[in-house]
Amino acid sequence: MHTLTARLFSRPGFHPMGRHGHHGPGRHGPPFDPRAFWHGPWRGMGPGGRRSRARRGDVRAAMLLLLEEEPRNGYQLMEEIESRSGGAWRPSPGSVYPALAQLEDEGLIRSNESAGRRSFELTDEGRAYVADNRDSLGSPWDEAGEGVPSDFVDLRTLIGQLGMATLQVVQSGNEEQIAEAKRILSEARKALYRILAEAE
Repeated sequence: MHTLTARLFSRPGFHPMGRHGHHGPGRHGPPFDPRAFWHGPWRGMGPGGRRSRARRGDVRAAMLLLLEEEPRNGYQLMEEIESRSGGAWRPSPGSVYPALAQLEDEGLIRSNESAGRRSFELTDEGRAYVADNRDSLGSPWDEAGEGVPSDFVDLRTLIGQLGMATLQVVQSGNEEQIAEAKRILSEARKALYRILAEAE
């Protein structure tokens, strides 16, 4: 779902909140970036509000191990880490790209430009480094995904699908349709809280 959302935002002419930054035809309001939905406070959070176990050094280790397999760009690295951790960990661009720059400065990776796209691959020195440090590099995506129930991953997927549908209504719906979407979302929120109330 994250991949589909990214493709939607990258489509030429796509304006999630209308072509003039409004909340639909005739609705004005402060600028809002729906992409924050994917990177809000819940990103990287596990059940009970626990953050995933990924540490800063794990980003470096994960990228070295993935680039040993094949060249990848920054976005592909983030997607692959998220996939291999079962959705428990997706490093942010703010951690991935500085780490890539550092690895490049150390001579462990190099960048290549092809068809206007930049990808990264290990240098000979980088491959030797990974071979010599394989045990210490470990499997950071597995560690990040430990203890995360499959139900939690399923719920995150459903949340993503709901967000995608909401964005499409905001983009294409009229005032009545958007009002109905608000009502449905409000009722869904109340229904979720009722689940907890009934359990108590």
